[in-house]
Amino acid sequence: MYPKLGLTRNIIRPHYALITPDGLVPSVLPGWPGTTAHVILSAAIGAGLTQFLLKPGPGTTAQVQTGPDEWFLYLITGSGNLDHETLPTGSYAWIPPDQSFTFQPTAPDTTLLVFRKVYQPLEGHLPNARFTGHPDNIPAIPFLGDPHARLQTLLPDHPSADMAVNLFTYDPGATLPFVETHVMEHGMLFLEGSGVYRLGDEWHPVTVGDALWIAPYCPQWFIAAGPGPARYIYYKDINRSPA
Repeated sequence: MYPKLGLTRNIIRPHYALITPDGLVPSVLPGWPGTTAHVILSAAIGAGLTQFLLKPGPGTTAQVQTGPDEWFLYLITGSGNLDHETLPTGSYAWIPPDQSFTFQPTAPDTTLLVFRKVYQPLEGHLPNARFTGHPDNIPAIPFLGDPHARLQTLLPDHPSADMAVNLFTYDPGATLPFVETHVMEHGMLFLEGSGVYRLGDEWHPVTVGDALWIAPYCPQWFIAAGPGPARYIYYKDINRSPA
């Protein structure tokens, strides 16, 4: 808000980070010509995943080889063609390792959120096939019985899956039921509303566009501020033995 004074809400700690839109610096990613990329999380910060935002320019075509990585794409705004499938706003796709895909924006100001990580195979289980979906077709389940905090699980929970991506929606005043401390890592982006997130021993106001990295065993808790619902999308690692 006051860049000449050197102020920012960005916070980088050993076990978590709050990264806000005002601090993002554009970059370029191979395979995405004419696309503005904002790398939010990577191994450089200590994360086990890469999280970035992509804003492809009109008429561009991305051509991606996944290699050993799995990709999760979520259309925050706009629309596009993933190979030959049209994806409207809010759609998502999961693409397994060792595949290729193309993406073409079909609306102005198309923005993609990407979670990407090296796929960890599990003996006796092949990776899932590529699939797409939309949250409108996913039930919102009360979290631990609380109808004011609702969870949508976007990816199948199966032993072949080592990644989960969920949408969490809170009514004003709703909270996580307790301070969580667990082995799973999170990458997160706020899509709607605002609130306060406890990370470690500190509390941070958060709002639309803010991203969080939460390392394993970092205490975490959230309360939605209102006046409307708060909603965020987040990644976590699942179904593998801890290191």
